[in-house]
Amino acid sequence: MFRSPEAGDDRGGSGSSLRGECLRPIVECASTVQLPVAGQKWEGEMAKPKIIPDTTSVRYAGYPTAVVYDKVGKGRKALKQLLWGDWMVVTGKETGGYLPVKSRGCTGFVDAELAMTRRVLEIIFVDIGQGDGCLLVTPDDKHILIDAGAGDNMHRFLRWRYGKFQKEFAFEAAIMSHSDLDHYGGFDRLFGESKLRFKNVYTNGLMERASAKPDGALGPRRKKGSTSYIDALVPDKKSLERFLSKKTNVGNKRYPTMFRDALAAEKFDNFRMLSVDDGHLPGFGPKDRVTIEVLGPVVETVNKKRALRWFGDVGKTKNGHSVVLKLKYGRVSVLLGGDLNIPSENLLIEHHSGGGKMPKSEEGRLAFAKKLRKVFQVDFAKACHHGSADFSRAFLAAINPVATVISSGDDEAYSHPRADALGTIGRYSRGIRPLIFSTELARSSPERIKHPTVLRALVDKLLADAAAATTPAAKSKLQKEADKLKGQLDRSVATYGAINLRTDGHKVVVAQKIEKRRGKNKEWDAYQFEWSPKAKDWAFVSKFEDEVAADE
Repeated sequence: MFRSPEAGDDRGGSGSSLRGECLRPIVECASTVQLPVAGQKWEGEMAKPKIIPDTTSVRYAGYPTAVVYDKVGKGRKALKQLLWGDWMVVTGKETGGYLPVKSRGCTGFVDAELAMTRRVLEIIFVDIGQGDGCLLVTPDDKHILIDAGAGDNMHRFLRWRYGKFQKEFAFEAAIMSHSDLDHYGGFDRLFGESKLRFKNVYTNGLMERASAKPDGALGPRRKKGSTSYIDALVPDKKSLERFLSKKTNVGNKRYPTMFRDALAAEKFDNFRMLSVDDGHLPGFGPKDRVTIEVLGPVVETVNKKRALRWFGDVGKTKNGHSVVLKLKYGRVSVLLGGDLNIPSENLLIEHHSGGGKMPKSEEGRLAFAKKLRKVFQVDFAKACHHGSADFSRAFLAAINPVATVISSGDDEAYSHPRADALGTIGRYSRGIRPLIFSTELARSSPERIKHPTVLRALVDKLLADAAAATTPAAKSKLQKEADKLKGQLDRSVATYGAINLRTDGHKVVVAQKIEKRRGKNKEWDAYQFEWSPKAKDWAFVSKFEDEVAADE
C-alpha cells in the first residue's frame, strides 16, 4: 500500500545545509536483529517492531516517522520529526509510554512503541547536482558508495554524516559505474581524506587514457565481423598497477590520475572490474540477507579476450557499459544503473534473454522485453542517465517499477530530466498512480532575493566605494558590507533534494525534506509503501481520490 502525504499536514524544512538530507547514525553500531535472507518468508505479514530492552541505549525511529516532543503529557510541543530508521540514544527510563532520547541535535521524548531494535536498509540518492551519487547502508552496517558526482556535494555530505572523518573509517566499497566526471569526480576528494579508505573499488573495466586521437581514450578497437570492441580492459589491481606504471597512459587525464594518486596513498585494498559474469557483488550473493546482482556490463569474447562492445563513440561506449546493479532485500528490489543508452539497453535485453534478437517492430520489442521482467523488473529504480531522452521504451517496460528516482541538476546543458523521459517512465510503471522522485525538483532555492538586479548593483557600488575609500577602516567596512550582500547572491540552495529510501524488506518509506517548515512535527514529505498479500504486489491508496486498485 502507498500512502500519499496528508494535504493539510504541517510542513517543515531542513534548514540551509546538507544536514537536511538525513540523520547521521553511529556507524560503529551493528544490527541487533537477524533478518531473513532475500527471498525467504517473514514471520507474519505485518511484523511489529520490537521494543529494545532497557539495557540497550541505541534505538531506531519507528515506521514511518516518529516525533520527538519537549515533554510528556498535555501542552507538549514537537521538536523534531524523525524518519524511519533514524538513530536515537535513550537517556533514561520510560515515562508514561515515552522514552527520553537524544537525536538529531535535540533532547526530548519519543513514543516507546516507535523505538525499534531493527535497523533498516538505507539508500540515499544524494543531491550532488548534475550527476549521480548514492550511499547504501545495509542493516548489518556495510557502507557502500555508488558514484559520487563531479563536485564536492558528496564529500561535504559524508563529512557531516561521518563526523568530519575524525575517526578511521572504511567503506565496504566504492562503485564507479563508469568514467564520466559527473559520476566519479567526487571520489577525488574522498580519496584525499587521511582517515578514510575503501576495502574495495569496483569499475566497469574501461580505463580512460591519454590519446592523440579523440576516439582512442578507451584504448584500441578490435573488429569481429562488422562490430568493433574494446579489449584493453583493466580487470584487477595488478592490471591497474601495470596500466598506471606507463606515464603515457596517464598523461593529464583526470580519471587515471585519480587512481594513481589513490593507489600511491593506499586508499583502497582491492580493485576489480564488475560485469554480468560476476553474477553478484562479492559479499552480497544469493545466501546473504542483502543480495546485489550484477546485470551489466555485458562482456563478450573477441579473439579469446574479454571485450566490451563499441557503441559508436567514447561517450556512448563508456556510458553504455555502466555497472548495473539489482539489489534485493526481503520483498524489496531496487535497480541502480549508471548512464545506459538505447544500444546498451538492447544489448542487456538480448543477453539476458539467452541470446535472442530484439524484434524490429516496436510492438514486438515491447513484448520481447516484457518477457524479461523476471530479470529486470524492480519495485524502485534509479533512472538511467539523469532522465535523458536516450532510452529504450522496451527497457523501461522490462523494469516496470512502482517508483523511480531521477538524479539531475540545474546547471547543465541537456535539460534533464527530459519531458519525454518523465512521461514514458510514468507510462511504463506499475500502479494507478506511479511515482517519480527528483533530486532537482526536491531542491529548493530561496525567494528572499526579490530583486537580484538591484542587489547586484548595490554590491557593485559598495565595491567601488571600498576601492575609493581613503582610510583602511572605511575600506574594510565597505568590503565587509559588500561581501555580506554578495553572500546572499551566491547562496542559491536553501534545502538540498536528497531522496531517502528506507526499508525493512517488508515496508518502504521514500522521503524528501519539505522545502519550508510549517511545523516541527512535519519535516519530511514521506511516502509509505506496504506489501499487499492479496495483490502480491506493492499496491497504493491515495487520500486524494476515491480509487482503489482493481486487485485490492
